[in-house]
Amino acid sequence: MTLHSDSPEATERIGRRLGAACVGGELIGLVGELGAGKTCFARGIAAGLDIDPVTITSPSFTLVAEHRGRLPLYHVDLYRLDTASIDALWLREYLFGSGVAVVEWFDRLTVPVVDERLVVSFGFTSETGRVLSVTAVGPRHETLARSVG
Repeated sequence: MTLHSDSPEATERIGRRLGAACVGGELIGLVGELGAGKTCFARGIAAGLDIDPVTITSPSFTLVAEHRGRLPLYHVDLYRLDTASIDALWLREYLFGSGVAVVEWFDRLTVPVVDERLVVSFGFTSETGRVLSVTAVGPRHETLARSVG
């Protein structure tokens, strides 16, 4: 599925719809260049989980930021790690938990971590415009993807 956003606010609204549809146990991978809208989208997911979106910042220096709302949100950022140092084992409690795991730079995971996931890839169409390509793997995440389309 392909979605278009013409502003950071629109990107956040798409994320909010996704967050509102989450029931727990979701793995949402975000892929895109710096400044493509990954953290903005994560703020929207947080808002959909009844978490103040202002509290969502890029966790680049903390690797994982935990937030409490309707469901726990685990905001993971793999940007500062090289792929050789990423061990999926330390991520298991977040990726396989009952909360919602949002992983920025998801493409840096070198091994498949789960059979089910939703991956959102961000591309630039203009200075503020973005195209979001949503790929769902597994029936549960396919249902989740339909909530944003």
